[in-house]
Amino acid sequence: MTKRIAIGLTEGFADWECALLMASARGYFRFDVVTATPGAGAVTSMGGLAVTPGMALEEVTPGDFDALVLCGGAIWETAAAPDLTAQIRAFQAAGRPLGAICGATLALARAGVLDHSGHTSNGAEFLASTPGYYGHDLYQEQPRAVRDGNLVTAPGTAPVTFTAEIYRALGFHNPDLEHYVKLYGREHG
Repeated sequence: MTKRIAIGLTEGFADWECALLMASARGYFRFDVVTATPGAGAVTSMGGLAVTPGMALEEVTPGDFDALVLCGGAIWETAAAPDLTAQIRAFQAAGRPLGAICGATLALARAGVLDHSGHTSNGAEFLASTPGYYGHDLYQEQPRAVRDGNLVTAPGTAPVTFTAEIYRALGFHNPDLEHYVKLYGREHG
């Protein structure tokens, strides 16, 4: 059965953070990738890429998708950030993979899902003052993605390991994945 991944994008999303996941999942591994935005509205990335989504982010459910991945961007640090607590908690409760990179880790912090799992972000101080966040002791300062069970977090500078850990959380392990990680991570030695 084909895996279905919902990629949550917001206005001003960071182009590079989910691009490798989206491209490899759809084009190489043949997963079904659906972009979702707040209210199903069109969004434009930091780099000017216009995206017409497949659905509203508020309608994404673990009954329809194998994973929910939230892309970062500056909006997560503002009052305009969408409140996705219900969707985040639903994926967590269903045991479905849930991923956030860069600024989107703030949404996980606000929803309280980082309070009992190992995680990372753009820095400990980035999450520290987030209302509802009590996971300080579980924060891992490192340049790569962190996976704790079905929860995957990453700093914005780690799209390759973020992609790999999303696949691993989905139970997708094969030589092609290891080759892909080495190929796209080669410049980092």
